[in-house]
Amino acid sequence: MNIIELIQRDSKNEDFLSRLLSVLSERLGLQCSPLGSVRIELSILPPMLLLPVLLQVAALHCVLGVVVLTALPGLVLWYYYMTHRKKRRTLFFLSLALFSLAYMYYLFITEIVPRGDVSYQQVVTATTGMILMLISLVRTKQGPGYVQADNRHNNITSTNQSKLCNQDSACCNGVSQSDHAVENKRKWCSICRLVRPSRAGHCRICGVCVLRMDHHCVWINCCVGQDNHRHFLLTLLLFLLTSLYGISMVLRSVCPRQSVFTALLYCPGVYNQYSTALCFTCVWYSCIITGGLLHLLILQIINISCNVTEREVQLALRNGTGRRRFCGLLVETSTPSHGFMHNWTHFLTMHTAEGAQAPLTLTDVV
Repeated sequence: MNIIELIQRDSKNEDFLSRLLSVLSERLGLQCSPLGSVRIELSILPPMLLLPVLLQVAALHCVLGVVVLTALPGLVLWYYYMTHRKKRRTLFFLSLALFSLAYMYYLFITEIVPRGDVSYQQVVTATTGMILMLISLVRTKQGPGYVQADNRHNNITSTNQSKLCNQDSACCNGVSQSDHAVENKRKWCSICRLVRPSRAGHCRICGVCVLRMDHHCVWINCCVGQDNHRHFLLTLLLFLLTSLYGISMVLRSVCPRQSVFTALLYCPGVYNQYSTALCFTCVWYSCIITGGLLHLLILQIINISCNVTEREVQLALRNGTGRRRFCGLLVETSTPSHGFMHNWTHFLTMHTAEGAQAPLTLTDVV
């Protein structure tokens, strides 16, 4: 199979980027070596190879910086919609997020700290924030909480479901089902062959039913559900605080005569030295990422405050029962809200599924 045939072929079981890199590695004599039971995915390589090159090119001139920092988010969003439309799992986005964090920290240690503008306490604070964020990310990756099968209940429901399927033609002719039958049909997952509890949903990317499913996040390569939603929110918050703190320290170092907000838009002489230009370019790159995650955090806070999940919001918009308000930040659904304090209390105190989390392994982390 040549590369042209690979691009034209549409496979449902494997990520396109992984297949393309696999063919290239075979032509170059490289192999994807396994480490024990963990196989190295080739989709993690493009961020590690392209990100430093693109940022270093962007630091050569302000015009190149504008072009690269405009095209890079566009390419990432294009690849996101391509993988999301085809319902495929990929490590590309998780690799991009982790390597971006590692590369920004590397430049901070090697370029900013030697200038002497950052104190020891500030370095410790930034490092601690990054470590806490990674710990929270690992906890998030332990699993969203999966719907466990009840063989006795599922066998009964499976029989009832087959009867309901035989009555579909009668329903289409105007004969309505009973409320109990409709409720069973709504909760029954024909793929996992089990009954879903209230607010649970089936993820077509992971292929499992998730308790209180919120959404599938490509940036962590994992679903967000009942068991890990709080850790996901904590990861976002820690990342934003650490990122904003790091951005402010870098701007004070490369543009000492300007305030933090002014230096981001006007920093004279920053391109006179390549090292300061590279740091300034990485600041803008970090601002783009921080802005996107801040928007995600705001949506999460609004949804939790209204007692809705992102899955319920998307279903309401798809069925035409939801109404957008405040520029689309708030979507009114049929899910009842019990008040701001009660909604947050319920979210912070909701229990995790018993036996839903397996011991964390290296495979689970990625």
